[in-house]
Amino acid sequence: MNIKSFITASVLLATGLVANAQNQMPGKMHIGIVYPLSTNGTHAPLDTNNLSFNLLGGVSAAERGLAFAGLSNVVLHDAKGFLFAGFSNHVIKNADGGQFAGFLNTYGGGDGFAFAGFTNISSGNVKGAQFAGFANIAKEMNGAQFAGFGNVAKGGTASQFAGFINIAKDVKGSQMAGFMNVAKDVKGSQIAGFINIAKKVKGAQIAGFINIAESSDFPIGIVNIIKNGEKSIGVSTNDNLTTMLTFRSGGRVLYGILGVGYNFKNDKEVYAAEAGMGAHFFQSNSFRLNTELTAMSLESFKHGEYFSSSIRVLPALKIAKFLEIYGGPSLNYVNTNTIEGKDLNKHYISKWGNKGNDFQGLYVGYTGGIQVIF
Repeated sequence: MNIKSFITASVLLATGLVANAQNQMPGKMHIGIVYPLSTNGTHAPLDTNNLSFNLLGGVSAAERGLAFAGLSNVVLHDAKGFLFAGFSNHVIKNADGGQFAGFLNTYGGGDGFAFAGFTNISSGNVKGAQFAGFANIAKEMNGAQFAGFGNVAKGGTASQFAGFINIAKDVKGSQMAGFMNVAKDVKGSQIAGFINIAKKVKGAQIAGFINIAESSDFPIGIVNIIKNGEKSIGVSTNDNLTTMLTFRSGGRVLYGILGVGYNFKNDKEVYAAEAGMGAHFFQSNSFRLNTELTAMSLESFKHGEYFSSSIRVLPALKIAKFLEIYGGPSLNYVNTNTIEGKDLNKHYISKWGNKGNDFQGLYVGYTGGIQVIF
């Protein structure tokens, strides 16, 4: 049997099966190989089906139940129900229900969910969810987007979760990305491995490095560029004579700390770097209480390491509108593998380790400084 005969026989068999099935159940069934080799033939683009099954690809005006295709489903108007395709589903207008495709779903919008191995693309409004191995794109999104790489929603309110980047206009919920979140207004949280960018944030911005916003009271990052927030550059020293030049930046309550400095007590491990988080309490025109959690390292860039983690309580007094002095106690945990690092402090509350190798200790110290606020 040649290919032409096989196709003809298959279509005739499918036609017989459908005719028999339609005598037993209501609704129209569509079975075929690929357009126009199907029970609907060349009339398929004008037909509405309750059940479609195509070995390769199917074309219809509308679907009202289930549609299966080994390669692609193409619906020229709308679909209500579930579409399954080995490669892609394409619905010109709304798709209400569910779409499952090995690679791609494209649709004009709808109420439901879409699963794609690579990308979901909607040119209209979506209520529901999009799940994709690489990216989701929607015009107006009300629901949630989940993607291995990135999500884009030009409007609407949605929560977004992506391995790399999320982009949205308005967010009511959360944006979580491995690298970057971008939004206009956020009523919820932005959480990113590196950077968050927004206009107004009513909630928390949490980034591995930097937050940028016009207004954000609770930015949690090393650097926070908040238009209506506070930034300062200051000089401080502590009980072991480590002097730091520090940049503090944040919102009304929370701020980040980033600093570099030099230790005047050591001979080898003298270069200092510091990062941390802080919070303002009991604020008035002239006084406030700053509490900070920081991590610092001293390096010679040759051998030996010194790390310390500190909790600081720093009463601060404004001596001018733009100038503040501060100072207070700190509780410090030290981990070092050098004799020089161990001997930076002589009075430990508790210590363990021996001869400077993998030495750990806990002690109470102090920090004080002055900073210019802008």
